[in-house]
Amino acid sequence: MSNCMKSAAIIGAVAASFSAYGGAASAQAQEKCFGVSLAGENGCAAGPGTTCAGTSKVDYQGNAWTLVEAGTCTEIELPAMADGTARMGALEALERDLPMG
Repeated sequence: MSNCMKSAAIIGAVAASFSAYGGAASAQAQEKCFGVSLAGENGCAAGPGTTCAGTSKVDYQGNAWTLVEAGTCTEIELPAMADGTARMGALEALERDLPMG
Protein backbone atom coordinates (compact mmCIF):
# COMPACT_ATOMS: atom_id res chain seq x y z
CA MET A 1 0.00 0.00 0.00
CA SER A 2 1.42 3.41 -0.92
CA ASN A 3 2.11 6.09 1.67
CA CYS A 4 -0.66 8.21 0.16
CA MET A 5 -3.21 5.42 0.58
CA LYS A 6 -2.00 4.71 4.14
CA SER A 7 -2.40 8.37 5.03
CA ALA A 8 -5.89 8.47 3.54
CA ALA A 9 -6.87 5.33 5.48
CA ILE A 10 -5.57 6.79 8.76
CA ILE A 11 -7.30 10.13 8.16
CA GLY A 12 -10.54 8.29 7.37
CA ALA A 13 -10.32 6.21 10.54
CA VAL A 14 -9.63 9.25 12.68
CA ALA A 15 -12.52 11.16 11.08
CA ALA A 16 -14.86 8.21 11.65
CA SER A 17 -13.86 7.94 15.32
CA PHE A 18 -14.48 11.67 15.87
CA SER A 19 -17.82 11.39 14.11
CA ALA A 20 -18.86 8.45 16.29
CA TYR A 21 -17.68 10.21 19.45
CA GLY A 22 -19.52 13.41 18.53
CA GLY A 23 -22.73 11.51 17.92
CA ALA A 24 -22.52 9.72 21.26
CA ALA A 25 -21.69 12.90 23.15
CA SER A 26 -24.51 14.89 21.60
CA ALA A 27 -27.00 12.11 22.39
CA GLN A 28 -26.44 12.64 26.12
CA ALA A 29 -28.01 15.80 27.52
CA GLN A 30 -25.86 17.79 29.92
CA GLU A 31 -26.62 20.25 32.70
CA LYS A 32 -24.71 22.71 34.86
CA CYS A 33 -23.78 21.23 38.23
CA PHE A 34 -22.55 23.59 40.94
CA GLY A 35 -20.08 22.67 43.67
CA VAL A 36 -18.51 19.59 42.11
CA SER A 37 -15.49 20.85 40.16
CA LEU A 38 -11.95 21.04 41.42
CA ALA A 39 -10.14 24.38 41.58
CA GLY A 40 -9.38 25.63 38.09
CA GLU A 41 -11.58 23.02 36.37
CA ASN A 42 -14.95 24.78 36.33
CA GLY A 43 -17.06 25.78 33.32
CA CYS A 44 -17.56 29.40 32.29
CA ALA A 45 -18.94 32.19 34.54
CA ALA A 46 -18.23 30.66 37.93
CA GLY A 47 -19.48 33.59 39.99
CA PRO A 48 -17.93 36.45 41.94
CA GLY A 49 -14.15 36.26 41.98
CA THR A 50 -13.94 34.29 38.74
CA THR A 51 -14.13 35.36 35.13
CA CYS A 52 -14.61 32.23 33.05
CA ALA A 53 -13.67 28.58 32.57
CA GLY A 54 -10.84 27.36 34.75
CA THR A 55 -10.92 30.28 37.18
CA SER A 56 -12.47 28.77 40.31
CA LYS A 57 -10.18 29.21 43.30
CA VAL A 58 -11.07 26.29 45.60
CA ASP A 59 -12.15 22.68 45.19
CA TYR A 60 -15.94 22.21 45.15
CA GLN A 61 -16.52 25.98 45.00
CA GLY A 62 -20.27 26.42 45.47
CA ASN A 63 -20.74 29.10 42.82
CA ALA A 64 -18.62 27.32 40.19
CA TRP A 65 -20.21 24.86 37.80
CA THR A 66 -19.18 22.17 35.38
CA LEU A 67 -21.24 20.28 32.81
CA VAL A 68 -22.32 16.78 33.81
CA GLU A 69 -24.68 14.22 32.30
CA ALA A 70 -28.26 15.33 32.92
CA GLY A 71 -29.77 13.80 36.05
CA THR A 72 -26.45 12.95 37.71
CA CYS A 73 -25.54 16.21 39.48
CA THR A 74 -26.87 15.40 42.94
CA GLU A 75 -25.61 11.81 42.73
CA ILE A 76 -21.91 12.68 42.32
CA GLU A 77 -19.88 11.41 45.28
CA LEU A 78 -17.91 14.19 46.94
CA PRO A 79 -15.78 14.26 50.09
CA ALA A 80 -17.43 15.63 53.22
CA MET A 81 -16.64 19.18 54.32
CA ALA A 82 -14.06 19.79 57.06
CA ASP A 83 -16.78 19.77 59.73
CA GLY A 84 -18.12 16.40 58.50
CA THR A 85 -21.20 17.84 56.75
CA ALA A 86 -22.12 16.05 53.53
CA ARG A 87 -21.21 17.90 50.34
CA MET A 88 -23.48 17.49 47.29
CA GLY A 89 -23.73 19.01 43.84
CA ALA A 90 -26.65 21.31 43.01
CA LEU A 91 -28.42 22.72 39.96
CA GLU A 92 -28.12 26.26 41.40
CA ALA A 93 -25.20 28.15 42.91
CA LEU A 94 -24.38 27.26 46.52
CA GLU A 95 -23.18 29.41 49.42
CA ARG A 96 -20.50 26.90 50.50
CA ASP A 97 -16.81 26.50 49.75
CA LEU A 98 -16.42 30.05 48.48
CA PRO A 99 -12.93 31.56 48.25
CA MET A 100 -11.94 33.81 51.12
CA GLY A 101 -11.32 37.49 50.45
